[in-house]
Amino acid sequence: MEVLEQFLWYPLEHLPFIVIVLALAFTLHEFAHAYSAYRFGDPTARDQGRVTLNPMAHLDPIGTLLILIAGFGWAKPVPVVRSRFRYPRLMGIVVSAVGPLSNLLLAFIGIAAYSLLAHTGWLGGVSYGARVAVHLFLNYLISMNVLLFLFNLIPLPPLDGYRIIEDLAPSRIRMKMDRYIHWGVFVFLLVVFIPGLRSYTLDPLFGLARPIISGLFSLFGLSVATD
Repeated sequence: MEVLEQFLWYPLEHLPFIVIVLALAFTLHEFAHAYSAYRFGDPTARDQGRVTLNPMAHLDPIGTLLILIAGFGWAKPVPVVRSRFRYPRLMGIVVSAVGPLSNLLLAFIGIAAYSLLAHTGWLGGVSYGARVAVHLFLNYLISMNVLLFLFNLIPLPPLDGYRIIEDLAPSRIRMKMDRYIHWGVFVFLLVVFIPGLRSYTLDPLFGLARPIISGLFSLFGLSVATD
């Protein structure tokens, strides 16, 4: 067990909560992309069985494993053919944005659950172990979904933030962006796995997570999250 823990980003005893939260976060994120694309006129994702809340249709084994090992990973990308939309750019922006927004929604639901438990005292009669389990699950549900919300808005391919910028850019700039899109994955991996690049790029972005979480908690009259 000690050898295994050396290769994990999270404590071994927290893995059940991490896996459940990732399954929820990735599934809703990719479902949101697939469903909105289908509703806007592109059946590609539907034809590939992606308009579903079944996690097995969306989880990528390597991407999920890397989250457990390196703290970052991915789900299976949803195929989207923007040319099938009535308004390709506008609807493309919506399809890209609903993924990160779905993660923010899950974080909101987690904080709403915290508020409900805090104001009703429903956990007062359960065992200490059960209370710890509930708090761990909700903490991870909130924090990981806020991080996924921020991470996916980074304007770097293949993330949603890049797709949004791409749809907003004029055609001539968009054509230039397309020339370098294949390099985006390599840059993405370098940023994630090289500590120096990661500390200068991702860490400041993720510093926004705490104020976002605090702001969501304040909506329910809760000052801070329980660690």
